[in-house]
Amino acid sequence: MDCGTHALLNKILSAQPEELQLFFSRIVVKGKGLYKPQQLLQEFEALSSENKEKLIGAGFRDVLKCIQEALVLPGSIALAIRPKPGVWEYVSVPAFQPMTPAEFLQFKEEVIDGGSDNGLLELDFEPFSTFSSLPTRSKYIGNGMEFLNQNLSARFLRDKEGMQPLVDILRLLEHKGKTLMLNDSVKCLSILQHNLRKAEEYLSTIPPQTPYSEFEHKFKELGLERGWGDNAEHVLEMIQLLLDLLEAPEPSSLEKFLGRIPMVFNVVIMSPHGYFAQDNVLGYPDTGGQVVYILDQVRALEGEMINRIKLQGLDFTPRILIVTRLLPDAVGTTCGEHLERVYGTEYSHILRIPFRTEEGIVRKWISRFEVWPYLETYTEDVAEELTQEFQGKPDLIIGNYSDGNIVASLLAHKFDVTQCTIAHALEKTKYPDSDIYWKKFEEKYHFSCQFSADLLAMNHTDFIITSTFQEIAGSNDTLGQYESHTSFTLPGLYRVVHGIDSFNPKFNIVSPGADMSIYFPYTEEKRRLKEFHPDIEELLFSSVENKEHLCVLEDKNKPIIFTMARLDRVKNITGLVEWYGKNARLRELVNLVVVAGDRRKESKDLEEKAEMKKMYELIETYNLNGQFRWISAQMDRVRNGELYRYIADTKGAFVQPALYEAFGLTVVESMTCGLPTFATCNGGPAEIIVNGKSGFHIDPNQGDRASELLVNFFEKCKVDPTHWDKISFGGLKRIHEKYTWQIYSERLLTLTGVYGFWKHLSHHDNQESRRYLEMFYALMYKKLVETVTLAVEE
Repeated sequence: MDCGTHALLNKILSAQPEELQLFFSRIVVKGKGLYKPQQLLQEFEALSSENKEKLIGAGFRDVLKCIQEALVLPGSIALAIRPKPGVWEYVSVPAFQPMTPAEFLQFKEEVIDGGSDNGLLELDFEPFSTFSSLPTRSKYIGNGMEFLNQNLSARFLRDKEGMQPLVDILRLLEHKGKTLMLNDSVKCLSILQHNLRKAEEYLSTIPPQTPYSEFEHKFKELGLERGWGDNAEHVLEMIQLLLDLLEAPEPSSLEKFLGRIPMVFNVVIMSPHGYFAQDNVLGYPDTGGQVVYILDQVRALEGEMINRIKLQGLDFTPRILIVTRLLPDAVGTTCGEHLERVYGTEYSHILRIPFRTEEGIVRKWISRFEVWPYLETYTEDVAEELTQEFQGKPDLIIGNYSDGNIVASLLAHKFDVTQCTIAHALEKTKYPDSDIYWKKFEEKYHFSCQFSADLLAMNHTDFIITSTFQEIAGSNDTLGQYESHTSFTLPGLYRVVHGIDSFNPKFNIVSPGADMSIYFPYTEEKRRLKEFHPDIEELLFSSVENKEHLCVLEDKNKPIIFTMARLDRVKNITGLVEWYGKNARLRELVNLVVVAGDRRKESKDLEEKAEMKKMYELIETYNLNGQFRWISAQMDRVRNGELYRYIADTKGAFVQPALYEAFGLTVVESMTCGLPTFATCNGGPAEIIVNGKSGFHIDPNQGDRASELLVNFFEKCKVDPTHWDKISFGGLKRIHEKYTWQIYSERLLTLTGVYGFWKHLSHHDNQESRRYLEMFYALMYKKLVETVTLAVEE
């Protein structure tokens, strides 16, 4: 829609006034309430054919498709309309006039809570943005660095003296007391340009492979220190890049230069909750894809840092610390160890620091929904340990999930260093209407604390990494995780009139990959780990039923539908089991194997307990024994890689049925192994998979359709076995084009350089934002945290 929605509605009103009023009157007579798109569509379909045709002819169907909510009070309606991802308009009916976000939220509070509090705290982060303008084109959603570089280049082109901050930041660079790039003799742009030209002239006279050490003394006289490169060729390339920038600023050159300067040596990665270890933890409560993501991230990041430091001509070693919680009750894991080296690395460690209270160290596991009272003291302890470990401060702090991101924000605030935020999953979209009905969720989930922590982190951070576009702004049909924080209300607590904008240049899509030493195609016979096959066959086909595997597969020759995830409501594993149980033809064609939950021990997680109970009921209800196998969580990633490939040998498929999935690491893993994959259309997998070419999208809310899609696939494969091969190859091709850790680590370090420079450039503008966030933290967030009861030690 090119014009404002209220203008378009008024145009429709002029053309078909009776029909439009008739439609909205049908909504009003339904009474006070909140009505979703499906309900509005039903009312539209209930109109007479003549009235529908008139409204369609006037363009109303286009408007109707964009209405996300209709709020009804006696005699009036408020509409939330989303013309495209990330763009919102609010319209009042019958006046058909625009509403402000605050007016709409007040209307919503009256619908939900029976009254609107005009004195309620309103949060508006928009005036404190360090970006003077935001993009308006959807192509920039998740491409913030591209937009930022274009704007910086345009600014520098208009005002060459505006590039002085670049000189300043190059003079500030140092590590372990050693000055890098520029020394104090280079004080301004003119001196820098003059000396760079002298250096360029000199370098053109010596062999390209001449080591930096042979001309280091000459460079010092020009005010140039180590960090430009390891030899004459690389140094010349950097100097010419900077000279070109100073002469004619250009976005790609700016990105390249900022990405190469030596800014990052010490990295902290925060991930407090769950059981964070390298062995025997996957499948434990709150312990899954995030652990795998971080460990793979660290291995790739260390390799890229080592490579860059070498090319910069420096002899420093990088240091990466994954900071998590130390668990004295480590239940057979290494979660009780203070410091543990990350496998496959030289300079990366897991640093574990315990939660503590006035009573002492907290020994037992605590749900991610109940960690809030411990985090402030934990942050103080982490800061002290980091200062000792680094003998200084980190250069980059990366937060993970809500708890890791609030701790990362506090640490970045204290150390005044670059911060990166990775949400993995924002709970607000996983639990529908958890904002307006927050009081109902509060005792179990403490969403008031979590949503406040998320708001603080996303507004404090320097840049945000997401794995997909959908994570930011959803799709035409679904709401993005971050987009849901644009404006919302927690009735009776506070209303957010502007939380964060999907078009904010902080957002950058950087997709992870799978560890290709573990996950590789089933066709690579020489790499196959066939020593695991007896164990895998025991898992899948043993006639023994015990706490590790329940139910048996009677026909071992059938293909296997396979899934592997935590056993919680959102992962929807029991949903898949029910689809299978209901579809007789699917049960004839294939077996179903589920790896989820851990029946070997009693779960402390309430959701997992409920899902386990449901699983037992489904097995009995649909008499699944003989065609179904339920395997407890498998902790050995290397063997799990071969398990994917073994399933591929059966010509089976992987199914990821989550109600919502922020990214979908298991989807990438299965596709990397060549296993045809069916995955939820809600969230990241919809972008990973090109539907019908590299896999298939399934709607978790349409189970019957999903099971029929599986039936059609396996029936087609029976007739034409090359169809299975075609989808398998399509998945592998997609992974190698877009989802590798090498691409990820290169981009992450470039982002750090660009946003580190922006942080320096906008430091003065950040002061107001810092004060606003400090007030929200002290006056709201801390008060909410005090309402969360501390865990009772047994």
